[in-house]
Amino acid sequence: MINHLKILIIDDDPDILDVLELTLSDQYIIFQAPNGKEGLRLARLHAPDLVITDYKMPVMDGQEFCKALKKDVFLQHTPIIMLTGKSEVKDKVSGLESGADDYVVKPFEPNELLARISMILRRTKRSLDANPLTRLPGNNSIMDELQYRIQSNKPFAVGYADLDKFKAYNDIYGFEKGDEVIKKTARILIAATQKKGTADTFVGHIGGDDFVYVCEENLAEDIANEIIKEFDEAIPSLYSEEDQKRGYILAKNRQNEEVKAGLLSISIGIVSNVSQPIRHIAQIAEIGAELKRYAKGIEGSSFVRDKRKSS
Repeated sequence: MINHLKILIIDDDPDILDVLELTLSDQYIIFQAPNGKEGLRLARLHAPDLVITDYKMPVMDGQEFCKALKKDVFLQHTPIIMLTGKSEVKDKVSGLESGADDYVVKPFEPNELLARISMILRRTKRSLDANPLTRLPGNNSIMDELQYRIQSNKPFAVGYADLDKFKAYNDIYGFEKGDEVIKKTARILIAATQKKGTADTFVGHIGGDDFVYVCEENLAEDIANEIIKEFDEAIPSLYSEEDQKRGYILAKNRQNEEVKAGLLSISIGIVSNVSQPIRHIAQIAEIGAELKRYAKGIEGSSFVRDKRKSS
């Protein structure tokens, strides 16, 4: 089934163009060019979602094409796969240095090429959607990941995490220090999922002090425990020595009254499709918000998971 994603293929060998067309045309809209110069014209005309280009071509080779495309402000984020006729390291390095995102050695395996295309397109979409503060995938990528997991029909879990007492910290220490907390939290989530998760574990930044991770169902609690452990160890260093010692800060509530606010903690609500069927993204968000509220009622960092069975 063809989707609306467009791929531009550039090669001076008609046989290679035919093979690429045959491999990709069932899934993508394809445009062809015999050299880099014509490829650049078609790229500016059609704005492809991905380019596959040969390394050695007449008129304008793949390396020159990559450099020219990356200089175009409207096309510079377009991912490029470089085809090289031999597996010499210098060709691969030259291609990557000129702006290619990946390379494939000819003759290529069609299924491997399709897998690489799919991976690069997903990675590029996440990168363009990234939160400017943490560089983690944003809401569009999170929605895509959740939809992908639902459609896979495999066991998965979603951890919704946010910070407790963050507003009080921001009010006392300022937005710059608040941003430092957000970035440190992002790094903690990345490290925890890398340590306790798999290569498929996803981490996203919903916004503000709200984060999400998506993983295999049986890994969700191990990841949550690792996040909590690392967070509780790291956060005290972001307070003054005086605030660390007394274990709270003096902040103002909405009535402008001075109150004691404890140190930052993190609350995680874990939603799983094992305890009950998950059929749509809104269902995940609704359960996750409820669990997070429950976790925030517990003193200190904690996680809560949904164990209700569907009737």
